[in-house]
Amino acid sequence: MSNLYETQRLVDEYLLFHYGQDHEILPWENGPVSALRFPVRTVTGLLPAGPVARALDIGCAVGRSSFELSKTSQEVIGIDYSHAFIHAAQAIQTQGRLPYQITREGHTTEPLTAHLPEDIHAGRVTFQQGDAMDLPATLGTFDLVHAANLVCRLTEPLRFLTRLPSLLGSGGHLLLTTPCTWLADFTPPDRWPAGSTLDWLMETLAPDFTLVQQKDLPFLIREHARKFQWSVALGTVWQRR
Repeated sequence: MSNLYETQRLVDEYLLFHYGQDHEILPWENGPVSALRFPVRTVTGLLPAGPVARALDIGCAVGRSSFELSKTSQEVIGIDYSHAFIHAAQAIQTQGRLPYQITREGHTTEPLTAHLPEDIHAGRVTFQQGDAMDLPATLGTFDLVHAANLVCRLTEPLRFLTRLPSLLGSGGHLLLTTPCTWLADFTPPDRWPAGSTLDWLMETLAPDFTLVQQKDLPFLIREHARKFQWSVALGTVWQRR
């Protein structure tokens, strides 16, 4: 991935995306409120309810989905390629809070604080830096794998997808979301899907997984008070056969 994800600007942007209050992210009454709380909605709105033993959050960024998974998982491992993202997630976990800055416009900024969410089990979560395309064999197997907006940011996405069957036990669930934003800066064009991303995922995963749910998931990333990235991720849930 690009060194962009090691910059303080991106850390601050993702802290707001993961932990910001609705009015901090979107200070406009007529804005797309349905796109807020994406890192929570991917867990609570798509994955099966009920307790499980182990969950893996690949591409966990600054950790909000990992914390949400701890409500129903006895053990959660959050992995991200960015050292800066993992350090931020660990700081929130151990200190309960992390100050950061958001941009209003130009050089004008505003201080905010990311807080450890309530009603989660922080002690169940372990964060570690790692490469989704080269995950260690020692990870073992999981009941849930959560990978939000990761696939189209990998240089070799098929290396990640072909590793997934060995990460999930029979009956386990996989959540994948992607805005299908294929960019040469991240993925060489000859490794993009030849057709639709959904068809490519179905062809790749069908030998080992059954598609059980598909849903469009809007999300909103604030750049500054008057500029936002509004995107719609393709959300899919798969069950390991």
